[in-house]
Amino acid sequence: MASGGGPPFDLRVTHEGLDALVRAIRREADGKQLRKELAKNMRDALRPGAAMAKSGIMAMPSAGTGMGPGLRAGIAKKIRPEVKLGGRWSGARVKAFKTPGLRGFANAPKRTNRRSGGWRTLTYGHEPWRTQVGKRQWFDEAFENNADAYRASVHEAMEAMARRLAARAG
Repeated sequence: MASGGGPPFDLRVTHEGLDALVRAIRREADGKQLRKELAKNMRDALRPGAAMAKSGIMAMPSAGTGMGPGLRAGIAKKIRPEVKLGGRWSGARVKAFKTPGLRGFANAPKRTNRRSGGWRTLTYGHEPWRTQVGKRQWFDEAFENNADAYRASVHEAMEAMARRLAARAG
């Protein structure tokens, strides 16, 4: 038990700390509801980062032909905060999910964020293939300056739940 009337488990911004918090939540009668609430609060803490990543991809220059779904908008729709509590991986992150229905370009978020290279695309009326380059590091730049703030806000959501459980314990 922690000294000073704190929670009855160790809480740090680590996977072990999160796992300890989830184990404590499972011991509660309304544990399922508490887990949902913790996950929601952690996702809410990461929403500003997801918004920055979305605006980063939308700022990528477009050489669009007006045919088919928009690449930038399709990628932006697939960026969202993800929280998993338990299982093989526990944690909170912002993820750019694959885009399989977007012009057959499932790895669009990964390819447009690469430092070098770009991706190959068909060109009609010219050479059969060309290399297209996106806005490099758009996803990484969204978190570069604010990573500590997002980490702190996730930590605060965890601490709030830990304080709530500690108050219940008496």
